[in-house]
Amino acid sequence: MDIGFGTPYSVMQRSKAPVRIIFQLSKLKFFPVTSKKYSKLEDLNGEPIMLHSRGGGTESIANVIEDRLNMKFGKRSYVPGSANRIAALIAGQTDATIVDLSNKNKLVKLHGNNFNVLPMFEVDASDEALFANLNWIKANSKDVDIFVGALVSVYQDMMKDPTIISRETNPDGPIGQLPKEVLGNLDQFYTDAVAGGLYDANGGGMKAAKADMEWYSKAGQLQGDAGSLNINDFWYMEPLNKAAK
Repeated sequence: MDIGFGTPYSVMQRSKAPVRIIFQLSKLKFFPVTSKKYSKLEDLNGEPIMLHSRGGGTESIANVIEDRLNMKFGKRSYVPGSANRIAALIAGQTDATIVDLSNKNKLVKLHGNNFNVLPMFEVDASDEALFANLNWIKANSKDVDIFVGALVSVYQDMMKDPTIISRETNPDGPIGQLPKEVLGNLDQFYTDAVAGGLYDANGGGMKAAKADMEWYSKAGQLQGDAGSLNINDFWYMEPLNKAAK
């Protein structure tokens, strides 16, 4: 594997391996959804919450909510998959969870009168990002520059017209092989995602890197204060800088 995706900040810091992020694929846009018992985040102080996994994105969100609002959730339980947590919420197995954009929208559409989506502060930190070994990036700089430049172009086109994804999808490619019910909802998914602020048209860059330092240090996945962390230890900006020219 030459390029991976995720946000492996903790591993990057501990291992000190020459791994660097080069592009933000999506922001950490998750939504606290609850039963009618709660109407704002502060109401969840001391209350149990259902999350995806220990150390995952939803737990980092829970940690930052606690830090910013000076509160503390009650017992944390873990159920992988936003769809499964929505099912648990509908079934009354939990009164509070954190889910992704598409499952939040489904809940609002089908059961909006029975549940609340709690107001959430803006988040620019990365949920998924592309990363690779810095030595490999530099050894293959021309190919990496072409790849990142193409991604920036697609993201900018998508921000203007989210339906471009379905229109430009190769029916013989990976996306084209998805089930028909998924393909039929591509336009709606990307329209909702763009409207919901899931993507950065320019691949994140320094804005995303600074947000990541703050977010993941407060979430406990990076050791040290955000101001003391060196962005260059985690991101390599050269491909994005070239794409911006």
